[in-house]
Amino acid sequence: MRTPPYLPFLSGPLSLAPGLKPIAPEAWLTPDTEAGSWLPEKRRVMRDHRSEVYGARDGSEMAALELSSAVHAVAGPGHGEWPSALEAAASAVSDDLCILMKDGEGLWRLEAASLCAPTFWRLVDKLGEPLGGLHGPVPGANPGMVSRIHRMFDAVQPGQVLERFNWTVQPGTARFTPSQAPFKEIAAQLPAEGALDALWFRVERQTISKLPISGAVVFTIRVTIDPLRAALAGPGHADAFRVAWDGIDPVLAGYKGWPHYARLVRLALAESI
Repeated sequence: MRTPPYLPFLSGPLSLAPGLKPIAPEAWLTPDTEAGSWLPEKRRVMRDHRSEVYGARDGSEMAALELSSAVHAVAGPGHGEWPSALEAAASAVSDDLCILMKDGEGLWRLEAASLCAPTFWRLVDKLGEPLGGLHGPVPGANPGMVSRIHRMFDAVQPGQVLERFNWTVQPGTARFTPSQAPFKEIAAQLPAEGALDALWFRVERQTISKLPISGAVVFTIRVTIDPLRAALAGPGHADAFRVAWDGIDPVLAGYKGWPHYARLVRLALAESI
């Protein structure tokens, strides 16, 4: 059982604030912590669920080629033959790849994506949407926050990489999760015994960067799944997790579905002591 590569709850409760921090450009996609555990399954999802996990709008082709070149420069060639440059790039890394471009009205829109590990959203619902549409369902995602993200997209320069983390728990190891409904049903049926081993710790490691030629913004998402037991195993980790879990805004907790897991989390924390 590995130590999870990311433990963002150690930094406190989740927030609606972007919380982006600059990282070294060479850390953009490496090390790929999930290449062994997820990449083969990801490629299967890419083939078996293509209409659900891949989309590209007219006009995004050049940005996709530019992104593909950047990914292959870091991760090497793709795996097998793929219908598009973006899919070939996505086959080389465990991260999902999203391209946002500025339209004629100055709005950043999601123009292309290979999205195999969505945390409860569907690409078909978001492709072509501006930032306001992408963040619309999130409580507290008011015009001020969307404007802040828009300004950040404008300001980021080629060569810069910004990173942030999101996290939750789930009953099971699935990464291709366009809907949270199955998890809620499973959680309601799980017995009190063994809660610590029934829950898994899901982290989204997200990066934002800008392509130098097209000026498109690249949004990458790497999902890691580890036993909650492993996440709580370090010194002080269980206490830090409890503080982060309890400290989240109740509205945001409801949006993330946390009330459905609260019973199991309490039992898991008690068992971890």
